[in-house]
Amino acid sequence: MTLFEHLRELRGRLFKAALAIAVGTVIGLLLSEYVISFLKAPYCDYQLSHGAKACQFAASSGPLDPFLVTLKVGLYLGLSLAAPVWLYQLWAFIAPGLHKHERRYTYIFAAVAAPLFFAGALLAHLIVAKSLHFFLGTSGLLVIVDVNGYFSFVINMMLLFGAAFEFPLLIVMLNMVGVVSGKKLLGWWRPAVFLMFVFGAVVTPTPDPFGMSILAACMALLYFGAVAFALINDRRKSRRALYADLADDEVSHLDSHEPDEIERGEPIDAPEPVGPATALDRRFDDFT
Repeated sequence: MTLFEHLRELRGRLFKAALAIAVGTVIGLLLSEYVISFLKAPYCDYQLSHGAKACQFAASSGPLDPFLVTLKVGLYLGLSLAAPVWLYQLWAFIAPGLHKHERRYTYIFAAVAAPLFFAGALLAHLIVAKSLHFFLGTSGLLVIVDVNGYFSFVINMMLLFGAAFEFPLLIVMLNMVGVVSGKKLLGWWRPAVFLMFVFGAVVTPTPDPFGMSILAACMALLYFGAVAFALINDRRKSRRALYADLADDEVSHLDSHEPDEIERGEPIDAPEPVGPATALDRRFDDFT
């Protein structure tokens, strides 16, 4: 393909990704009420457990805060729902530069990315539910949180955890295209685990070590799973590469050697004459 053909393909794939995000955002706005109830559940449980009659938020920026929160939740939910589509479009744009057997994994990558993202987001919600009671309940007072600040905090946590869970998929993709090998990834496990804890400390909004440690531990577990896959994939590639440079109709090198000279053996004696046949014992039939 020429440069302009690549640009036209990129335009088409960006349009499909944007259309999928738009459709996902509309669906997200329709489901935003249920998602907001799910996101505010830890905070509402805290307030009700401290004597509040209803779940209350403070709107510090004005009366548009609840509406902006609904739009934000709908947009993020649309991005999550459309993740298989725009991830597939991204990978499909790169796939023509790969071999045919590597392009078969396009659908697998797009299908695995969404569950990994949702698993990370769900883990972040569980961490928020546990840590929120600890931070807000230390003073024993009923704390009313700003609505924008609370939902930004929860959504950012879920997005960061979901993006972190895509890290092993990136490693698998790099191994599939031959950029890194499983042996190198296994040798890098010490600095990789250290960088995971540093990443968890930087991106986790809470200052407590629990969220950082849980995120880093999950990333390390997924990293070793990706390394195991890379080692198996490298072994499979090495078996195929053993005969990769041979044609299907090429003669084996074992048949191309001249046969060794065979030494002449000793002459064989003539066989003895066979004697006449004897009469059958009539006590048995011919079959016996």
